[in-house]
This record gives sequence, C-alpha cells and structure tokens, in this order.
Amino acid sequence: MGYDAELAEVYDAVYEGRGRGYTAEAAEVAALIRERRPGAGSLLDVACGTGAHLRCFAREFTTVAGVDLSGDMLALARRRLPDVPLHRADMRDFELDARFDAVTCMFSSIGHMADDAELAAAVARMAAHTVPGGVVVVEPWWFPETFLPGYVGSDLLTVGGRTLARVSHSTRRGDTTHMEVHYIVADPQSGARHLKDTHTITLFTRERYEAAFAAAGCPADYIEGGPSGRGLFVAVTG
Repeated sequence: MGYDAELAEVYDAVYEGRGRGYTAEAAEVAALIRERRPGAGSLLDVACGTGAHLRCFAREFTTVAGVDLSGDMLALARRRLPDVPLHRADMRDFELDARFDAVTCMFSSIGHMADDAELAAAVARMAAHTVPGGVVVVEPWWFPETFLPGYVGSDLLTVGGRTLARVSHSTRRGDTTHMEVHYIVADPQSGARHLKDTHTITLFTRERYEAAFAAAGCPADYIEGGPSGRGLFVAVTG
C-alpha cells in the first residue's frame, strides 16, 4: 500500500479529525496483552502508518517501536513521535535487532497480503520478533461472509482551516475487496482539489488466518468485536 506525501497527510488529517478512538483502542489491546503477559513493557507496531496507534501505545508501554513500508507515512509518524524508533520495512520480511513483549498489527493492514504465503510470512515475522511467551495481536480485514459488497463510507470535517471530504466505495472481486477512496480537500487559498486512493484487500477466511498463526507456532484465539468490529486475533508465542 503506497502513499505519496500529500495523500498520507490528508489520510492522517481525516482519521485524526473524525475522532477515531485511538486511546481507547490502544488501551483495549494493551489489556488483552497483559492478560496473557502480565508486566509486558515493550511493543512493536507493524504497519504503524502515521503513528496514531503507536502514540497511544507509548503511554501504555515503556518501550515502543514501529515498522511501516511507506516512507511518507513514516515521515508523519516521526513528527508525531520523534523519540520512537521507526523502521521502513516490509511486514513480509522485516528483521530488527530487537525482540518485544508484544507485536501488534492494527487497522486491518494484514489484509494487504496478497495470498496465504504472504499472510504466513507476515505472521511468522511478527512471531519471530516477540520474546518467548510474547503476544501477537492482529486486527484482520473482514471475512468473506462478513464483508458487505457495495459499501459506501463517508466523512466530512474541517481541520486546520481546510474542509476534507472522504468517500469510499468497496466491491468484491473474487477473494478480494476493491476499495476506491476519494478525497476532496478545500481551503480558501487553493480552492478544491481531488485525490484518489485505491486498495486491494484480501478477504481471508478465519481459518486461513488461523492456519498462518499455527504455521508460525503460535495458535491464535479469535476475539469478536475489536476496535473496528472486525475482531482481533491474539496469540502467545512459544
């Protein structure tokens, strides 16, 4: 998933401006981690994006770090978290010289894996970056049976003197979601301009996620609900 600098900034402004409950979401995930590893003090957030969740995880854990593929997303994260180690890397093959009590992957970023092999590779890398008895938490994309074809999402807000409109349309193409996201950005000086973003997100079944965790040596529990209603997979490494 790639973003240029302007699109990354608009994406960040929309999700911050719409009042997404990052603090509550991070607290929910932290509680799940501590149920399985009391005293957990370090966390790695994979696909950390602009650092919105990571900023909140930094209040929950003594040591945090982030990984993301997008340099433009990380540039915004570094502004938000100047003292946090942030690494540009691919979740399928990243290798850091550190291990953590917990590794998270939020906001359904795992759905950008194209197939079972990529899914298994990403989960294996997350598991490999936890200490023995560490916790991996992954927020999945919708399952095939819970995805709503034709779904339209919308937001309209004013942030920093700009009006931002976001409209998304999601359709199913085989085992994937094809999502088109349109942004209208308007301000008094420049007027209105249009940005477009397109995502292909795999509709993995619950069983395919579970198989990836099992292959990594850390069978996962599936917890319904979660921050976005898509549930959470939570696993403890051996």
